[in-house]
Amino acid sequence: MFPLRDDNPTSITPIVTWFLIVMNVVVFFYELSLGPRDSQLFAFRFGAIPAVIGGGQSLPHSIAAIPPFLSIFTSMFLHGGWMHLIGNMWFLWLFGNNIEEAMGGLRYLLFYIICGFLASVTHIMFNLGSRIPSIGASGAIAGVLGAYLMLYPRARVLTLIFLGFFIRLLWIPAGFILGFWFIVQVWSGSLAGNQTGGGVAFWAHVGGFLAGILLVGIFKKREIHFFNPAHRSIRSYD
Repeated sequence: MFPLRDDNPTSITPIVTWFLIVMNVVVFFYELSLGPRDSQLFAFRFGAIPAVIGGGQSLPHSIAAIPPFLSIFTSMFLHGGWMHLIGNMWFLWLFGNNIEEAMGGLRYLLFYIICGFLASVTHIMFNLGSRIPSIGASGAIAGVLGAYLMLYPRARVLTLIFLGFFIRLLWIPAGFILGFWFIVQVWSGSLAGNQTGGGVAFWAHVGGFLAGILLVGIFKKREIHFFNPAHRSIRSYD
């Protein structure tokens, strides 16, 4: 399943969401400009390495650039490739605008950063021995998805369905898509076990998603209620 758009329009210009997307894209192009070797070194300097942050190990002085704790935040703006970046930014754009409107710009930005932090902490707890840098915005974006689940589960999402040779566009409730996504992350994380060799940080997704569910009530505007129906436009999507 790949979501294309929702039927939950906003009445604001999502400046913070755009800012986050631009920041991620700018950093990614900077990574590309470094070349393969220096780009990898950049990831070790500014990515969140579980063994360094919580496992008692340290980077060589020639590589270390910032205190390990700060790498939890810098890692949110690094990506390992085009598909990594595009997938994350697409989900952020698709679901982030509604959450930004529900919270207000500054609270939304703080919410995003906190969810990203808690996502990284979750990944570190499950992978204390890993020396592989964890990078990407997916943990923070998972928090946005968790918030969307709590606020707009009845919004419909136009979704591209792949089942072998069967391809179809369907409008599916956001609650189903996001719930299914979360189950996949938990299942995949359980199968992956300790990720000392790298790969997708499934537990970061789980941690960020749960953080979004738990924190959305603190950051949303008072007039925004849980489990809202989508504010659908006049156009019929049936």
